[in-house]
Amino acid sequence: MAAPSRRTFLGRQSLPERTFVTDALRTETVGGVILLVAAIAALILANTPLSGFYTDVKDFSFGPGALHLHLSVASWATDGLLTIFFFVAGIELKRELVAGELRDPRAAALPVVAAVCGMAIPALVYVAVDAAGGGSLQGWAVPTATDIAFALAVLAVIGTALPAALRAFLLTLAVVDDLGAILIIAVFFTKSIHILPLVLSFAGLAVFWLLHRKGVRGAYIYVPLAVVIWALMHASGVHATVAGVAMGLMLRCTVREGEERSPAERIEHRVRPLSAGLAVPLFALFAAGVPLSSGAVADVFTRPETLGVVLGLVVGKTIGVFGGSWLAARFTKAELNEDLAWADVLAIASLAGIGFTVSLLIGELAFSEDVVLAEEIKAAVLIGSLCAALVACVLLKLRNNTYQRLWQEENRDDDMDGIPDIYELDSPEYHLRMAAIHEAKAAEHRRLAEVAAAGDSGDDGPA
Repeated sequence: MAAPSRRTFLGRQSLPERTFVTDALRTETVGGVILLVAAIAALILANTPLSGFYTDVKDFSFGPGALHLHLSVASWATDGLLTIFFFVAGIELKRELVAGELRDPRAAALPVVAAVCGMAIPALVYVAVDAAGGGSLQGWAVPTATDIAFALAVLAVIGTALPAALRAFLLTLAVVDDLGAILIIAVFFTKSIHILPLVLSFAGLAVFWLLHRKGVRGAYIYVPLAVVIWALMHASGVHATVAGVAMGLMLRCTVREGEERSPAERIEHRVRPLSAGLAVPLFALFAAGVPLSSGAVADVFTRPETLGVVLGLVVGKTIGVFGGSWLAARFTKAELNEDLAWADVLAIASLAGIGFTVSLLIGELAFSEDVVLAEEIKAAVLIGSLCAALVACVLLKLRNNTYQRLWQEENRDDDMDGIPDIYELDSPEYHLRMAAIHEAKAAEHRRLAEVAAAGDSGDDGPA
């Protein structure tokens, strides 16, 4: 009986999976750059004479009070715009479970264990720091999240062409992180529940699911229904972003006869740019604007709550993701891709310490009754994410030559058929095309040799 083959950790993806991941990450990269600009703009507004105007805009409230929706601009960004982000996260999670890395329990073990450890260890680091310093343990969940858009923006800025397997691993980590964040928000930050709105929101979700199952199409139906479900979820006391996740998870990710793309893929293609390019940057614009005086920055490293966040993101995430990956690979006897090294996993683990968007959200929820501490936690998230980004930049740059070589190999298309050659090495048609290309080049070189020879003969004649 043949011995079972060992699995490859960070191995080559299938072509459809790689194409999907590449398209998704391209949008997230553009959104990440916009997010970075929004965060910088927020810091400028909060630390210049424009701070008064910035605060007035954030605190300006509007909306129907009778529906519990008389909210500030900042709250609309947090509860409303981030619902779009979590809707896309729900679609990503559903797709990963149905057609992506998480569909096979054996293949899913590695990224899931890495992601879970990457959430648990930062939380433990925070708890340890705060317990030692006598701080509040309410913020234990702040350093548990990874911001995929910000991480990709860092990659875009430093110009590192990560191999496809590392990018897919980072995306899967972020998807599992988002699931963990959703559960944390729903379980730990729901202070009171109003039964009637909650039941009605579930009824709305049931209608949403039934219409989708019956194949009903049309934004004019689903958008108003989604708004009603969101408003009811908000009124129930459960964080409104949970409604976005629930609707994303309900979308079908499989392709039926006569369809080019599944409904989930089609809708995600439309909504992801809205999420990455508008919703998340606007949230950052109103959430990341915190005063950063020299005294405030110094306080981040002396107060246990804020120091716990910084160390959780920079140290906890790195140890958690790297340690979880190594342990999972060891116990599942998975072999690391021979083209990569554990140093690459360490770099990705440090990059996962960028916890911008969801960390800011959890910080607001955890310290909603202490405005001053909530602002300090935001500053800690910014500083921790910046430190994690700097560490990741150094580690990634050390391996940049290897990444460039692998990227070129992965994207080489010598037969110019639109499919990378590495996916066609077992195809007779590919080798026949390459033979024809080389024969044509050989024929051209023979012709040039004859022309050159004729020229030499002419030069040898009498003057």
